[in-house]
Amino acid sequence: MAMAALVLSTQLKEFLSLFTALAAIVEPILLLSLMVLYPLYPLLKMRPYWQGVTAILLVVSAITALLCIIVDQYFILDTPLNMFRAILLALLAASLVLYYLHLLQRAYSPAIAEARLQALQARIRPHFLFNSINAVLSLIRSQPKRAETALEDLSDLFRVLMADNRELVPLNQEIALCKQYLNIEKLRLDERLELDWQIDETTLGTLIPPLILQPLLENAVYHGIEPLANGGKITISISSKHQDLMIDISNPYAPDKDHHSGNKMALKNIKERLQLHFDLEASLTTRQQGNLYHVFIRLPVRAES
Repeated sequence: MAMAALVLSTQLKEFLSLFTALAAIVEPILLLSLMVLYPLYPLLKMRPYWQGVTAILLVVSAITALLCIIVDQYFILDTPLNMFRAILLALLAASLVLYYLHLLQRAYSPAIAEARLQALQARIRPHFLFNSINAVLSLIRSQPKRAETALEDLSDLFRVLMADNRELVPLNQEIALCKQYLNIEKLRLDERLELDWQIDETTLGTLIPPLILQPLLENAVYHGIEPLANGGKITISISSKHQDLMIDISNPYAPDKDHHSGNKMALKNIKERLQLHFDLEASLTTRQQGNLYHVFIRLPVRAES
């Protein structure tokens, strides 16, 4: 407003008069637009970007036209308002603001996504390492040889955790990590833990986010196997379908015997990481079928170069 009044005026008195007149028109349009768009934000957020922009511009145009009609009917002005010009100026101002915000979002979103990815990755580590170290400690005195083997596996796991885990990794690398983790859990649970790997070997080169499968297997052990006196079987099925990698992890589940809580955080964590890497191309869903609990992951096939 100040810039427009400065350009259009030649004297200080004329500048103040123009600034006041512009403020009397622009500020009600701005305030009403914000009041209308704020409750519409959840709906606009669900739509594609350009549909949201179009809806915002339509709202601004409608509010500008409505205010012009009200001013013409209830206020006496020296010169009548030009509705077409007012709508055009409002659209121009709204477009400039939206374009600026779009550039700002594009500038900051990669850094924000990377920071969130690192935070989500770090959230897995303490829980994972805590359980693994406890498993090894329980064997040091009673079975030192097995504890030594477990420490070697744990050393390899540390190496993975200390690496830069922002990049996608081959599926076979993630499977090897999971088998090392399960070897440690096997030391604790022995025959109570059964494993059934059903892997399509053509998928082993597919790139996936690191440490995606391990937290799910940890959940399967923690919520499915440990509460049951006789343990049970965890089945890991991995295949490809229509250019998608399909992962199904199932474990026995008895809600009345589950003495733990809190597996939702790991699922939410992985779902967010999948969205950061693949957006809407990937999904994570869960389903309980009888006495089995399933976690399904679908993500696009990206072969290792």
